[in-house]
Amino acid sequence: MNNFIEILQHYPELALFLVLALGFAIGKISIGNFKVGAVLGTLFAGVLIGQFHIEIAPVVKVIFFDLFLFATGYKVGPQFFRGLKKDAVPQLILTVVICVTCLITAIIMSKIMDFDIGTAAGLLAGAFTESTVIGTASESIQRLQIPDAEKTILLNNIPVAYAVTYLVGTTFLVWFLSSLAPKLLKIDLRSASKELEKKLLGKAEDDNGLASAFEDWRLRAFKVTNTKWIGLSIGDIEKSITDSRIFIHRLRRSGKIIETSASTIISFGDIIAVMARYRVFIEKLNDFGPEVMDQELLDYPIAYRDFIITNKKLAGKTLGEIGSKYGYGIKLHKLIRTGQEIPFSTETIINRGDLLKVSGLLPDVERAAKSVGYVDRVTSETDMVFVGLGILLGGLVGLLAVTIAGISITLTTGLIFGWLRSKTPKFGRIPEPALWIFDNVGLSTFIGIVGLSAGPSFISGLSQTGVGLLFAGLIVAITPHIVGLLFGHYVLKINPVILLGAQSGAGTTTAGLKAIQDAAESKLPVLGYTVPYALGNILLTAWGPVIVAMMSF
Repeated sequence: MNNFIEILQHYPELALFLVLALGFAIGKISIGNFKVGAVLGTLFAGVLIGQFHIEIAPVVKVIFFDLFLFATGYKVGPQFFRGLKKDAVPQLILTVVICVTCLITAIIMSKIMDFDIGTAAGLLAGAFTESTVIGTASESIQRLQIPDAEKTILLNNIPVAYAVTYLVGTTFLVWFLSSLAPKLLKIDLRSASKELEKKLLGKAEDDNGLASAFEDWRLRAFKVTNTKWIGLSIGDIEKSITDSRIFIHRLRRSGKIIETSASTIISFGDIIAVMARYRVFIEKLNDFGPEVMDQELLDYPIAYRDFIITNKKLAGKTLGEIGSKYGYGIKLHKLIRTGQEIPFSTETIINRGDLLKVSGLLPDVERAAKSVGYVDRVTSETDMVFVGLGILLGGLVGLLAVTIAGISITLTTGLIFGWLRSKTPKFGRIPEPALWIFDNVGLSTFIGIVGLSAGPSFISGLSQTGVGLLFAGLIVAITPHIVGLLFGHYVLKINPVILLGAQSGAGTTTAGLKAIQDAAESKLPVLGYTVPYALGNILLTAWGPVIVAMMSF
């Protein structure tokens, strides 16, 4: 064992990868609705391995934190700037109220409990489950004009407070948003979600409505024998189904397969290949004639593509408007916004940067792509020129520093680069797996190194803070969300389902969103999540230097 410890001390890079492996393993542990998560798991693993006095070069921590900051800005950039538009104002106001209340509550509780600067920063980071505060607060503490020994104590107290209050913050948020908040609003979350689904989607999701039907396309072959359809053109038949979309891509006539167009006339005995949603076949396309098995007719290539909306003329338009103008022959399977799948209907408003997962005949797909935006081709390559320049510029300009009342508040250039990617996606591509590495591994590595540094003093620091830190963490976690709930419901008049999603976004916790969706048995809460998540990430990250400055007075 001693030999192994000596190896870790001599080769700290091995210790770091041990921390990551152990941390991600711990992160998979779940207790009820609470999941430890990779960040807290790597902190615990770092503290454990840190008992062996492992020293990691400080620049390593900075490199991985910079990767994480860039990835965060890249993800939320489009929605951050989208949130500045008028229709997102209520969600923006709600996010500011929640985040400011969180900061004020953390400062007040820290003053009352006589916490030092490091403990106060860890309290804010943990109670509101925002790990980036650890990084930005640590950087601010490093710049304080105090002895190095005192800096070390403050820096080591951050992960102690974070670990304790993160457990309280996450557990409370999941329980509050999914269980207690609906009771405070005096609503049945499931019923409220069904009502909103009927309003937005036409029918509830579990009632074979529009949201689920888009996932349920079928391709079938029919021999046309009903005189109702004979003599009509393909275009006439496709337009006859007014509230749904169908496509007749080809037909067999006299044994030969013919590729169709809108002007192709249907004759008696034609075998047609019809694509439509399953419900449409049952309700409206059940009288063509007998269904036949014609594998050769049905065996033709369909192109699956991801469209990124870049055409500024389409921003603010509904899916119905876009589909009627550009969507002939195109099926929409999923709408992705800020990494989250969004329920959609013909009335759903489209934003620049939205990703549409579509399919259709290759000519139809290529035609639509030219009109709506850019086809995001599947590739494993990351544009490292884009990433490198983004992080470099972030460092050179001081991460867009804004000084308010003597406090330097910073924004990552990833915001601008993410926004640029949504406008001109021909460059700057970061595949989802690579972005996951930058985001999750970047932050986890940073937190793991923090744990390694704090390991030797972690236990003693924990014994000093005691029960008081748990109480403070509970207050800091509770207060902002109660204020946000009441303000959002009674002042901003936000729909309760959207409001709860917005609160989970403002708290930058996907676990809370998942709990709300499970309780609501609906995906609709995500409609309130994306804009608050983008702004919440920026505000809470900026609170790191703010709380250090305020606690220094």
